[in-house]
Amino acid sequence: MRPYVNRTMTHDNGKHLRRSIRLRDYDYSQAGAYFVTICTYNKECTFCDIKDGKIELNEIGEIANKYLVEIPRHFACVQMDKFVVMPNHLHAVVMINPVGVQNFEPLQHKYQHTISKSIGSIIRTYKSAVSHWCKVNGHDFRWQRNYYEHVIRDEDDLDEIREYIVNNPLKWDLDRENPNNSGRKALRPYGNDLRSC
Repeated sequence: MRPYVNRTMTHDNGKHLRRSIRLRDYDYSQAGAYFVTICTYNKECTFCDIKDGKIELNEIGEIANKYLVEIPRHFACVQMDKFVVMPNHLHAVVMINPVGVQNFEPLQHKYQHTISKSIGSIIRTYKSAVSHWCKVNGHDFRWQRNYYEHVIRDEDDLDEIREYIVNNPLKWDLDRENPNNSGRKALRPYGNDLRSC
């Protein structure tokens, strides 16, 4: 069954609101595993080169990778599983673990859309940290708005995603995100397409 995607675009006081690509009424702070893809602005190849299936991270790519590793230091309820930094995007399996009563935080005000310790909060904090480092160090870098996420349903789903992440650099020549892949058959990303990231 495909998840519900709200594709309604509305106008309010002259402001154009973006459509939501999140599951309606789903609590993205609940314990579970999430497959996340984040893209660079205009999918520019900013993080690394891939030669013969091997990733050669540049300075920004090293920071993007380092800050992925450090997410659990900032979110104690989070465990990072498989992840990979590609030239213009990254994939990660983010696991949110159950939080004990001592760590309970009340839900945010109803008009605040991001809940503490949710996937949205984790991704926003991560993107902000990488962007801040780039700005301080004189790099012109931006993320694409939003990100793609997939709620991992079971062990089989998790195993398939892990395999996709591990093999992603080996298949970069066929990746639809590879700007040098014009005219060749594009490798379809895991699950849905990534146009939303």
